[in-house]
Amino acid sequence: MAVTDVTTSTFPAEVLEADKLVVVDYWADWCGPCKQLSPIVEELSNTYAGQVKFVKVDTSAETTLAADRGILSLPTLEFIKGGEIVQSISGGKSKNALKKVIEEHL
Repeated sequence: MAVTDVTTSTFPAEVLEADKLVVVDYWADWCGPCKQLSPIVEELSNTYAGQVKFVKVDTSAETTLAADRGILSLPTLEFIKGGEIVQSISGGKSKNALKKVIEEHL
């Protein structure tokens, strides 16, 4: 299962109205730690296929969405369930740290 790119127009349907846990990866092309986190997010999207939805937001292209969501540092991951943020973490994290957060909210 791939990680889906979302935009300002697709964010409500893809994320806020989703019927499962959604992990939103806010990233930018110039962000080194984002590039390190990206393959981990891709791998987790395969591990949790069908259970968790993984999406990413390019904050360079979607500046308004990032600002509206209050994203101040990159990378930031939001864990959203039922349209509400259940957890938000910033900075590079290990795969095991992310798995722990996902398991808490499944």
